[in-house]
Amino acid sequence: MDLGLGGKKALVTGSSRGLGFSTAHQLAREGCDIVINSRDRKNLNAAEQEISADSSAKIFPVVEDVTQIEKANEIVNKANDLLGGLDILITNTGGPPTGSIDNLDDQTWQMAVELSFMSHMRLIRAALPYLKTSYAASVLTITSMSVKQPVPNLLLSNSIRGATIGLTKTLALELGSEGIRFNTILPGFIRTERVLDLLAQRAEANSTTVDQEIAKQSSQSPLGRIGVPQEFANVATFLVSPAASYLTGGVFLVDGGMYKATY
Repeated sequence: MDLGLGGKKALVTGSSRGLGFSTAHQLAREGCDIVINSRDRKNLNAAEQEISADSSAKIFPVVEDVTQIEKANEIVNKANDLLGGLDILITNTGGPPTGSIDNLDDQTWQMAVELSFMSHMRLIRAALPYLKTSYAASVLTITSMSVKQPVPNLLLSNSIRGATIGLTKTLALELGSEGIRFNTILPGFIRTERVLDLLAQRAEANSTTVDQEIAKQSSQSPLGRIGVPQEFANVATFLVSPAASYLTGGVFLVDGGMYKATY
């Protein structure tokens, strides 16, 4: 299937590694020119080199921290200038720290709000003037299956990420008439550094090994394993593509069936 992504222009934040990197990489393979973003210059430069070696797309690294209030406009404006327009925005960030109600202070909560909600809102707000001029505008927010099924020891993520779902769904309803689609993906346990770190913490708490914790988590999926980033990237790439032109306001689990409820 031709996804219709050739020549499209995308900004993917949090894309030096993990889910963001794999998604940017797949978009480049499909012919998108991309601005990739991270606050880590070394990782971002390595990501640019790897993606460029595997595609003919134009890849532009922009080193900025999306949690900083003034940076959302800078990132989006740079992306528009470098790409000569903007068709696709994928908002992705790292996850907030682990912890429980009695050891997370107000500052940590506020930082988690900036990371897991406000950064999405600011990036979208900054991108809207450019997206409104595109004939194939699409926004994808990346959240977590924790909004459907709380994950142990992830109180911040469980509590805050749901706001991004509300934002995404509302904007799908309000801006569909402008030709802009909004969807969100809820990744489950996928083999990224973030997930492996979480499983390492579980292993330490349970006096087990990381491999044993991976096996436990894998048993929660009907497929008997955790996912790999490419599997996530395939879904993300389709959702932002013109091939998914009638999908908006969707909340899509990419979790190998670990979420058990019907709705």
